[in-house]
Amino acid sequence: MRWQCGRFELNLDRPKVMGIVNVTPDSFSDGGQYSSNLDSVRSHAQQLLNEGADILDVGGESTRPGSDYVSPEAEWERVAPVIEALYQWNVPLTLDTRRTHVMGLALQNGWVDAINDVAALSDEGAVSVLAQHPNIGVCLMHMQGIPESMQHNPEYSDVTTEVVQYLQSRVDECLQAGIAPERLLLDPGFGFGKTLQHNIDLMRDLKLWMDQSAYPVLIGVSRKTMLGQITGIDIPEERVVASVTAAIASIARGAHIVRVHDVKETVQAVKIWQELGVWA
Repeated sequence: MRWQCGRFELNLDRPKVMGIVNVTPDSFSDGGQYSSNLDSVRSHAQQLLNEGADILDVGGESTRPGSDYVSPEAEWERVAPVIEALYQWNVPLTLDTRRTHVMGLALQNGWVDAINDVAALSDEGAVSVLAQHPNIGVCLMHMQGIPESMQHNPEYSDVTTEVVQYLQSRVDECLQAGIAPERLLLDPGFGFGKTLQHNIDLMRDLKLWMDQSAYPVLIGVSRKTMLGQITGIDIPEERVVASVTAAIASIARGAHIVRVHDVKETVQAVKIWQELGVWA
């Protein structure tokens, strides 16, 4: 399976590791550790590549549960110098944003290879904007509600069925707008409007969905609250082992890309997984 990601056509026959580059002062996982200035962001991004990241994902708005509102203008001010600089490195670069305004500016400037949208292009005009850029990759994620309130008692009758149906509806809208299928990547949205049991059910059902999906799938569980609930570890930075284990559990069920904070540890785990003959 392949994914058209801007300048790159990524072969997903082997799993890829996407390294997270947060430029948000209120990130749940690193508390804005790398967002103070462009040099520190560049240094962090280079470290992720040195550790084996295949893709860099830049985000300027925290979408953690209960996060504060950030205007599209403020978000753009955060990400613009970062994506302008990192795009020159000639590695796959994705922008994590749910705002049409931010997407449009990034694409007009030609500074990204894909849009990674937690709202699955549901912002007004987003589908139309992406349809105008024929090689740009698109990651469509499921989220029930909005980040500010999504964890306030989320409910489903069947979480896997509803997530799959929602993503298919977003795929259909993209295809109708002229977005080519090879540009699409799907994300079930672990932790986005889901209880711990919802997340567990989604993971357990992942292989069944993957076996039927015509599209590659990205999984992001790195350092998330669900892992803290299972392990009892409250501090996100201390959930490295849990995060790597969850990433491998995702890959074992067919995930094509894992989005992670701890690139070095994840890359090592994936290499061991491969060398032990799992892919034979």
